[in-house]
Amino acid sequence: MAAKKDADNKTKELRERLLTQSKHGSLRVDEETVTAAGEYCEGYKRFLDTGKTEREAAAEAVRLAEEKGFVPFERGKKYEAGAKVYYLNREKAVILAVIGTEPVEKGVLISAAHIDSPRLDLKPRPLYEADDLAYFKTHYYGGIKKYQWTTVPLSLHGVVCLADGSKVTVNIGESPEDPQFCVTDLLIHLASEQMGRKASDVIRGENLNLLIGSMPLRDDEGGDSVKLNIMRILNEKYGIVEDDFLSAELEAVPAMPARDIGFDRSLIGAYGHDDRVCAYPSLTALLELDAPEKTCVVCLADKEETGSDGNTGLNSSYLKYFIHDLAEMQGGCGRAALSASRCLSADVNAAYDPNFADVYEKRNASVINGGVVLTKYTGARGKGGTSDASAEYVAACRGIFDEENVVWQIGELGRVDAGGGGTVAMYIANLDVDVVDIGVPVLSMHAPYEIVSKLDVYMTHCAISAFFRKG
Repeated sequence: MAAKKDADNKTKELRERLLTQSKHGSLRVDEETVTAAGEYCEGYKRFLDTGKTEREAAAEAVRLAEEKGFVPFERGKKYEAGAKVYYLNREKAVILAVIGTEPVEKGVLISAAHIDSPRLDLKPRPLYEADDLAYFKTHYYGGIKKYQWTTVPLSLHGVVCLADGSKVTVNIGESPEDPQFCVTDLLIHLASEQMGRKASDVIRGENLNLLIGSMPLRDDEGGDSVKLNIMRILNEKYGIVEDDFLSAELEAVPAMPARDIGFDRSLIGAYGHDDRVCAYPSLTALLELDAPEKTCVVCLADKEETGSDGNTGLNSSYLKYFIHDLAEMQGGCGRAALSASRCLSADVNAAYDPNFADVYEKRNASVINGGVVLTKYTGARGKGGTSDASAEYVAACRGIFDEENVVWQIGELGRVDAGGGGTVAMYIANLDVDVVDIGVPVLSMHAPYEIVSKLDVYMTHCAISAFFRKG
């Protein structure tokens, strides 16, 4: 009997030592950590509600940074170890850094996330009237299922830049007293033809028109008095005329606030998890630093959802220029600094959804409450459009996470031939930087309302914090 028990113990020890353990993430930490995750996510929910567009998220990041002593970066100025600086790029992207004790030329540690999300953008000439109803024409931004954006309460955010150089900020639909907007859909009783279409055509792009009013201007005899009445309201509130839409950036986004999901409050439902759910942990990890050994940098980028092009996307050079400026401030070489740098490309992964199991390869899928996801490669089908991190760098990140008791998992973006996705990793890899993707698994990604786990959000913060300390 004793011999059998001893053999069983040896087998159990062998299993634990050699095989991957698939214990629920919440059971791999103590109750205090679960509580800490819930408390941490209260700040995250506020960040989501405050920053529903890339401009608002960048502004909120700067505000939080300034509270921690960060100041605008001045090119050519010499900064000592412990200095905290930020660079705001065209109000739509921001880089923040804490200067380390080591020379920048020896490499910096970067966490890069994006702060833009799928949405409906107003066209340059958006305002029109049709049969006594007023609408805004939109052009959707990023990859969406168009039918998901009908019958959802929407708010309007952005700026209108006037010909005289002044700028008007717009934020309508978030306060309880504000009006909201929506895209209408066809009633089920008349939708037999519509319901027979492919899902991609159930709602077509040109049907995503924002309903904004129905009351005509009294005593007006023109054919577009509802449109005129809307323009009168906008002129009285914002001082704009119709031609000012030509130089506006106005975005329609879901008006719902971030809320706890589930009886156990373990999840968060909100618009914009992709990718502010990685931007916020990157930011908070940096704000905790005082005088790290290596200079630590957080880049919150724009335009990822449309390919990272443009001068606020990471296919631009502003991150490279910033690292060069930091190195040259110390008399070092920017190219050498980049080649010696390491980066976590902080972006979301597709959480395994049992309702749609056929598009996942379960052994290699990330799961809700499994912790932060390490994604060696993204891309589509034959790894197209990915940097594919080296085994050496993945091992280095594994070692950091394990040493710091970070709950983490590995993950892919679905079955090999099911599709895929991309992140900013390949643009940072193009700078000769070691980079791997990490982030939060998300349910209903790119929908107006996405779902994440509080534990996974907190573990992403812990992972990036550990990287800044140990990387």
